[in-house]
Parts: sequence; C-alpha cells; structure tokens
Amino acid sequence: MSHPAVHVLAGAHGHQGAYDSWGSLALDLHLLAGPDVLLPLLRTHTARDEAFRRSDDSVEAGVLVDPVRRELLLFAQEGAAATMRTRSAALALLRRAWPDWRVRWAYEGQTGLRTRLGLDPADDHSTTGTAYPLFTLGPDDEELADVVPMTAVVTVGADRCHVLDLGADHPLAEGPDLLRRLDDAPRHTAYTAHAGAGLHIDPARRSVGWWLLGAQPRAERAAALWAGWTVEFWEDRWSEHVRAAGGRFAPPAPDHDAALGWGHHPAVAGGVRDDALRLWAGPRDMRAAVVAAAPGALVGHAYLPPVTAERAAAARAVIEAAHRAARGR
Repeated sequence: MSHPAVHVLAGAHGHQGAYDSWGSLALDLHLLAGPDVLLPLLRTHTARDEAFRRSDDSVEAGVLVDPVRRELLLFAQEGAAATMRTRSAALALLRRAWPDWRVRWAYEGQTGLRTRLGLDPADDHSTTGTAYPLFTLGPDDEELADVVPMTAVVTVGADRCHVLDLGADHPLAEGPDLLRRLDDAPRHTAYTAHAGAGLHIDPARRSVGWWLLGAQPRAERAAALWAGWTVEFWEDRWSEHVRAAGGRFAPPAPDHDAALGWGHHPAVAGGVRDDALRLWAGPRDMRAAVVAAAPGALVGHAYLPPVTAERAAAARAVIEAAHRAARGR
C-alpha cells in the first residue's frame, strides 16, 4: 500500500513529472519550504518523466510547478490544507512561502493538472470512471467522533440532513439517483462538526450547490449527470452551504490564529507551522529509510531526493518567515 502524489514541473518546453510513493501524506507541508528549496528537489525527482501513468482515482495528492509563469497548482485528499480547521491557515502560509507566485487549488485533482497542461482530461485509460456511492452515517456512529472526520454532508431542501463517509467520490458523482438512495437513509437533525465536502439539493428549484476541500477527479463529468438542474460549484466555500442549509449544517468556525500556530490549540497540534517545522527538522532520506526497514524487499525510486541539513535549515527559515508574514509581523 502507498499514498502516491504526482509532482509535475512545467515550463516553456513542456512538462515532466514523477510520482512519490508516500508523498500525499504531507505534500502541503513539503511545499511550505518555498521555491528555493523545492525546485532543486523537483528538478532531480521529475527527470525520469513518469507523470500521468497512474489513474486519476489512485493519485491522492499532486502539485504542478511552473517557474516561468510562477504558478503553483496543488491538491491533496488529506492533510492541513484539506482539513476545515487548518485549510485557511495552510493556504495563507503557502502563499507567503511562495511570494509573487500564483497559488491555486486543483479541485479536479490529477484530472485538473492534465487540463492545465492542455492534455485531454478524459484521457485516463487506467480507470473506468465509475462513481462509488458513499456509506451513510447515523447520528450515533462512532466515526462522527473522529478528530478530523472524513465526511460529506448532504442537505436536501429545508428539512433533511444526511452524513456520508467520504471514502470515495463526492456525492455529486451519483447524480440525481442520490436522492432516491437517501430516501431511507439515516437522517440528522443537524450536523455541527467539521466535514470535508458537502452538497445542498433544492428539489423544488432543481438546483445543486457543492463544495469540497480535497479533489474530485472528472468533476465536470459528475456535474453533467445533473441534466436539467442548475449546478453551482462553491469550491472550498463551505459557508455557502451553511447559508443554504438553513441550520442543518452548522460547523464550528475555525480558529485561524491557532491553526497558524499562534498560541497552543490541542485540536490542531500547535498549528500548521509547528507541523511543517517538525517535517523539516533535519536531514532525511526516505528511500534509504525504506531500504533499511525492508532490506530484502524490491524498493523502487519513487521518492523525493534526500534532504540535506542545509536544505532543511533553509526550509525552516522560509516557514518561520511565512508565519511572521501571515501574522502581520
């Protein structure tokens, strides 16, 4: 089992890329090191030019870096930038770590990266593109007590609220059949915890609004399933869902200062800055660590190059500077 992330380096002469077998677990924290630290690593890593050989569904995170256009396009299915409590803080730090760059989220995941490069977004031969219905969760399910619940909230009209386990596709990908499937599903009076995605359906007006913090491959194809409906994409603006749901979806407002690392907050483990500083605490060689742990196994090269002590120190300096700028100091 792995947690693959795709790294793509683009420029005036095309693009090249490669996969990191475990890169999705902390892609956003890696990127907080800034361009001076990351670009040399990416140039070495992407030289094999193995991008887009995995299916869009199987890639959990990714980044496209274009030094010519000074553009950074990223996505992740989990981590600080894909979690309601810390997303705003993570993106604020990221934009300051990459000053004068255009930092954007790729809501269609690897599909979106291929679209940005002018490749056919439908050219994903290794996947069927089949939607996978999500399991519904009742009000008493233990999963809802998780610190960072992977849940999608579906509200219907003014009186229905359902919570789904966000383990596969966004509920949007089921199309109008979702309404029929949820007729007998457990209902919640309201959902007041954090979530990773949401959908509000107004059957009377035949309108749908949806949002997510991660990525949904082939999202345009999913939206097209709602033929005859008005579909509005709210990107990561879950506040739009709160307004539309009329009290059925009311998550707590994130503490932006605590998420940045301004003071201590147990729910965010000291903030994004602290997590990033731990990641860049010193030199590391991920491939060497895997070889040492499993000397008899066949270990490939799908890992970022080794990080030296000097590069780690440079990354920490960028993180601290970004944190000061985000706090206005």
